[in-house]
Amino acid sequence: MAAHAPLLALLDGTLADIASPLVRADDLGVVRGDGVFDATLVRRGAVRDREEHLDRLERSAAILQLPAPDRAGYGRAIDALVAAWDFGAAPEALIRLVLTRGPEGGGEPTAFAMMLPLSPAAIAERDRGVSITLLGRGHDGDEVAAMPWLLPGAKSLSYSINMAAKRHAVAHGFDDVVFVAPSGQLLEGPTSTLVVDRGGRLATPPQDGILASITLDHLLRDAPSAGLEVAFEPMEPADLSAADGAWLLSSGRLLAAITAVDGEPMPRSPLDAALRRVLDV
Repeated sequence: MAAHAPLLALLDGTLADIASPLVRADDLGVVRGDGVFDATLVRRGAVRDREEHLDRLERSAAILQLPAPDRAGYGRAIDALVAAWDFGAAPEALIRLVLTRGPEGGGEPTAFAMMLPLSPAAIAERDRGVSITLLGRGHDGDEVAAMPWLLPGAKSLSYSINMAAKRHAVAHGFDDVVFVAPSGQLLEGPTSTLVVDRGGRLATPPQDGILASITLDHLLRDAPSAGLEVAFEPMEPADLSAADGAWLLSSGRLLAAITAVDGEPMPRSPLDAALRRVLDV
């Protein structure tokens, strides 16, 4: 079966040719990464956590002092993409919502939504899990939270460091990354949130300076009804090594069990099946 081509929608709800020019060469989103985005999973026509992702796009825009996103316009774009998508060819897809500051000399922000198939690698990693490496990050979470110019909590287009970390991991035989602060505290992945099974309790690092995870919010909301306990707890690499299991959570891949840390095998948590049910994996 041929792969589904990406689709592009404008905020008036019309589809555009993804191969035709849309962004000016002097757009600040292109030349400086000055903009925000968000992305949500779509399964057979159902947009996962739609309103929550629009909320986070608004929060990110506010942090960057961008104009408030046209929420109704993004809603029209989402509806147009979902209506045009062939879910028989690609049952799972990502919708990416983009907002930039616009041309460098001034003008209207650039805004659009794009839909593309969820990568086969992301789907496979849900089942087989991921091997990770621990990489340093230059600031502790609470330090970043106190420095608004570092854009803590914003999902900005300036994603080159995150992507460089993942390329570094893959080049050295790993699937993904968890960042470690200078203090030794575990943080997050480049595109994911860490959750650890500590003797039957689920723990995740404190959210200071970390992008709020919608998938984690889903877990925090629904875990108690499934008999699962989740708490924010500071953790170091030794805590990860001693854990009964761990996962990376994200909006597209949803959940991937960590199978090894820097080459050391990690057990599959006894809570894995319950966590998958809670997150509807």
